[in-house]
Amino acid sequence: MLAELFAVMAPVLAGAGLGFSWIRLGHPYPVEFVTRLVFNIGTPALVLASLSGAEIDAESFGRTMLATALVIISMAAATFLVARLLRREWRVLLAPMMYPNTGNMGLPVVLYAFGSAGFAYGITIMVTVALFQFTLGTVLTSRGNPFKALAKTPTVYAIAIAMGLLLTDTTLPLWLANSVDLMSGFTVPLMLITLGVSLASIQVRSLRSGVGFSMVRIPLAATIAWLIGGWVGLPPLAQGILVLQMSMPVAVFNYLFAQRAGREPAYVASLVFCSTLLALIYLPILLALLM
Repeated sequence: MLAELFAVMAPVLAGAGLGFSWIRLGHPYPVEFVTRLVFNIGTPALVLASLSGAEIDAESFGRTMLATALVIISMAAATFLVARLLRREWRVLLAPMMYPNTGNMGLPVVLYAFGSAGFAYGITIMVTVALFQFTLGTVLTSRGNPFKALAKTPTVYAIAIAMGLLLTDTTLPLWLANSVDLMSGFTVPLMLITLGVSLASIQVRSLRSGVGFSMVRIPLAATIAWLIGGWVGLPPLAQGILVLQMSMPVAVFNYLFAQRAGREPAYVASLVFCSTLLALIYLPILLALLM
């Protein structure tokens, strides 16, 4: 199990290591340009490429989406207590508390652990997290009119299209699917390299803070997801996947949002990095319990 999990995480560590080494060697890196490229082109393409072929019925989709939304809202409410406990600004911790890496890390782990039967639930959870992240996240990080910024966010439209495709069991035309798949290919590598660029200037104290945050967030998210999954009435398979997905490390997108808003991006990068490393320890234990 550990070998398969490391195979999922190795690209994350390799991408961040590449960005870290690039800066340490003295090369320039256009963080602002890359962030815009990922948000405006890469992410919408990635959403469509990931979701257009998923298969799940409308009832299961709706129930799982509701449970995921309730977990996200509960984690947002818990942010104020966690921020006081860790003595950090709640605005900095809000996104890392709410949005785990349910995509490029969560989906492979779900597929490995639960097979194709559970993959549709994993996709649904990822859609819900992305919907919150790119609507509420855009509003909270915009420096002007938040609704104008939301209307200019291509990922919101991509999510809406993807949800329509899921619920109507429709697929993209082959020429469009191939084009979207090609354009989505640069998104995750650039995200990880940019993360590594930020880690190049990080301090040891921030790494300790990142570990402390993860030790609080992970059991809290797992407990809330388990309770809400049972309360909503999810089947055991869906409930287990909800717990697994919401316990994933902090999503890299949180760092990009922090970078765009100017809210301690180096600290958020430490949360992403430390939680990803700790996943090598806690995910095998969590999988053993859930499986």
